[in-house]
Amino acid sequence: MAQRTDLRNVAIVAHVDHGKTTLVDAMLWRSGAFRENQDVAKRVMDSMDLEREKGITILAKNTAVEWEGVTINVVDTPGHADFGGEVERGLFMVDGVVLLVDASEGPLPQTRFVVGKALARGLPVVLVINKIDRPDARISDVVDEVYELFIDLGADAAQIDFPIVYTNAKARTATLDPAVPGDDLAPLFQTLLDSVPAPDYDPAHPMQALVTNLDASPYVGRLALCRVRHGQLRKGQQVAWCRATDGTIQRAKVADLYMTRALAREEVDEAGPGDIVAVAGIPDVTIGDTLADPDDPRPLAELSVEEPSMSVVIGINTSPLAGREGSKLTARMVKDRLDKELVGNVSIRVLDTERPDAWEVQGRGELQLAVLVETMRREGFELTVGRPKVVTRDIDGTLMEPVERLVVEVPEEHMGAVTQLLATRKGVMQGVTNHGEGWVRLTFLIPTRGLIGIRTQMMTDTRGTAVLHQLFEGWEPWHGDIRPRGTGSLVADRTGTTTMFALMNLQERGHLFVGPGEDVYEGAIIGENARSDDMDVNPVKEKKLTNMRSSTADELVRLNVARSLTLDEAMEMVRDDECVEVTPSAVRLRKVVLAGTDRAKIARQAKPKPN
Repeated sequence: MAQRTDLRNVAIVAHVDHGKTTLVDAMLWRSGAFRENQDVAKRVMDSMDLEREKGITILAKNTAVEWEGVTINVVDTPGHADFGGEVERGLFMVDGVVLLVDASEGPLPQTRFVVGKALARGLPVVLVINKIDRPDARISDVVDEVYELFIDLGADAAQIDFPIVYTNAKARTATLDPAVPGDDLAPLFQTLLDSVPAPDYDPAHPMQALVTNLDASPYVGRLALCRVRHGQLRKGQQVAWCRATDGTIQRAKVADLYMTRALAREEVDEAGPGDIVAVAGIPDVTIGDTLADPDDPRPLAELSVEEPSMSVVIGINTSPLAGREGSKLTARMVKDRLDKELVGNVSIRVLDTERPDAWEVQGRGELQLAVLVETMRREGFELTVGRPKVVTRDIDGTLMEPVERLVVEVPEEHMGAVTQLLATRKGVMQGVTNHGEGWVRLTFLIPTRGLIGIRTQMMTDTRGTAVLHQLFEGWEPWHGDIRPRGTGSLVADRTGTTTMFALMNLQERGHLFVGPGEDVYEGAIIGENARSDDMDVNPVKEKKLTNMRSSTADELVRLNVARSLTLDEAMEMVRDDECVEVTPSAVRLRKVVLAGTDRAKIARQAKPKPN
């Protein structure tokens, strides 16, 4: 096998918020990608609005930096477990991994996930301990915890013997000795060159390139992001397009060829082994396809990612307010958009339901599904979204459900409240870590069902201090019933516009989701009832005027500010007989069956009959 000594391909992986994208920013600055006085946004790789708003990476992206005549292709991967499919795809493009770990928090659930995937693919790891400037940094302990993690995951002696670099990504410095402050990122770059192997290839092997991701250009259409395994890929070349979906092989032409330099895509005439390129000219190409030599086509193994563990039903908006705020309303538009998502996202599934205007969408978790819905609403769609449910399996006649590893970081005084809350949701404690700084780290195994709607309740019980991290652990037999949300809903019993007078009388019943002057309809949920049952209320009642006036007739009553639900909160709160109405400008809760008489009839039929 020959090697490309002028090239390195590396992925940066870590738990969420450990500083991956900030480190990529620092690498771009150090490599001279920007002018010294250039105005560059922080976390420049986070290009989506949602990524900047949430402060997380959602889509894997690649960039390229130059260091001492060597091109280093860097793949920035998401840190949240729900977007693990992006991580798995990124690992197919690289020859080594930079594992980033916070100097205080240490390895967390997503760290275990990405390390396991890297070890399974036999990729060498460079450990980077980031945020060494934190006052609560415990560098030596974190390094020991990483060694324990590798041993726990079954790493061999060669994999455990990884180099360690200590960085402060915000200050753009790195050092090989935490006791000696660094000046720049040169130690990190040199470690990458020394530790990550150069791409190898067989000079006699016919051309092969695996499609690992997709993008789009307004000028040339769909772009297939590939890593060239063997041979040369040239602009204008005829290739064999090996389709992963049906195994067929067709001829196609490479219309344009692009390679990434810093943040820009530059057009090139050819690419060699190890290069990460974008290919234009094949309109229906999908992830997992192979571009090969037309005279000797050899398809590569299809990409495989873990199966979805959660589902939600997405359909058209069927409320009386449908069509007022969005521009994309029909079932055909919704289905076309979901099919488009399937093309570029291999970790979701779209299944038909009994209704022709609704589809079951399966994904890795609530956040991934919520990001899809949020993206669609920003594109002008009006949708109805049901309650998230887990995807179950029947294994040897036993009903199995997904189980998550949940890590909760919380002040010591709230430890009892967290333990009690998770116990009611079938959580089993696996360990407690206390570093003596007032905070504890609790590790649980809990059914994925038990995590639906738990975040809001836990924030309330811990006064907003808890930090939750979760990761899919495996499948276990069904754990039994889990108590749903303990509060009911305040449901509007008629259509109209809410009034101050009606809401002042209703705010004593619970928390309101609407303010005065808002349009509601029968079956709309206007608030959360303090009791466990639902209550039909009249939010449009007006105060009757009389001819009698008195100076003490009106008392000053302050109307509490309505609680404005985000999409994430609404999907957590919704119950089985409820759904979320999503439009470009509003998120509302409603009953699936709007008419109160119909809901009462269904409740009577569901009530068990006496013997």
